[in-house]
Amino acid sequence: MKQRVGSVSVAVAARNWTQRFAFVLLILLSFGIMLVGKADTVVVSRARTLLIDLIAPVMEAASRPIASAKEAAGTVQELVALKQENARLAQENQTLLEWQSIGRELQSQNAALRDLLKFTPDPRASYVTAPVIADASSSYVRSLIVLAGQNDGVVKGQAAITGAGLVGRVLEVGKRASRVLLLTDISARVPVVVERTRDQAVLSGNNSDSPELQYLPRDVDIKVGDRIVTSGVGGNFPVGLPVGEVMRVADGHILVQLYAQLDRMEYIRLVDYSLPGILMQDLGIDTSQATDVTSPALGKLPRAQ
Repeated sequence: MKQRVGSVSVAVAARNWTQRFAFVLLILLSFGIMLVGKADTVVVSRARTLLIDLIAPVMEAASRPIASAKEAAGTVQELVALKQENARLAQENQTLLEWQSIGRELQSQNAALRDLLKFTPDPRASYVTAPVIADASSSYVRSLIVLAGQNDGVVKGQAAITGAGLVGRVLEVGKRASRVLLLTDISARVPVVVERTRDQAVLSGNNSDSPELQYLPRDVDIKVGDRIVTSGVGGNFPVGLPVGEVMRVADGHILVQLYAQLDRMEYIRLVDYSLPGILMQDLGIDTSQATDVTSPALGKLPRAQ
């Protein structure tokens, strides 16, 4: 009983002491907590720094594959974009090449047509401008195929000219195409005149690029550079069509360089001068079957072609 009373007395005394010094104790506790918190902040900071130092290499090692994967993904995207851009540029380049080809073709056609306009036929003559579609020349024949025929008003015997001058005559006519016999063909014969001396002759093809002047007077004074034009004899071509100029006089042979570049022709003008020809008009025979022409000025001449 006495022991229980003693315990109660101690408890009462402790409570009274606590109540009296509670404020002081709280102040001391607060300071203590503050000191412990400060100490904990330093410790935690040091521990955090140490932990970061320990984890940094691991995090770096772990981040490398991710960075590599991102870089690889970026590279793939760039490659895909570059492939698409390359395909687009290739398509644009192909389109530009096609337009360039069309432009060059149009430029070439324009140049050829403008060159053709340099020579103006007689206003009374009718003509057809036809593109050259094939070179039918061989070792024995010099001719061209043009895309114009009977449907376009082309008839046999019409003069074939370019802007530079005479190139031949229409030899065969189909419905939509015709064959032109060139002046260089071995069977081609055209009555011509030397413009400077007015000497008449016959331009004879020899299957080379330079036909020859024949049937000239013996005392003729022919010089290199003399201009050769059609004489109108025979009635197949009018007077004065430009043909070429003398390029060489040697060993009794007089070679003529044609004004027209036969290997570069793209368009030819087929002109109908409405000249029936001397044989057709006077003798009533087909000039395509004739073998010679008789002229007082030239004597007996080969048929003009």
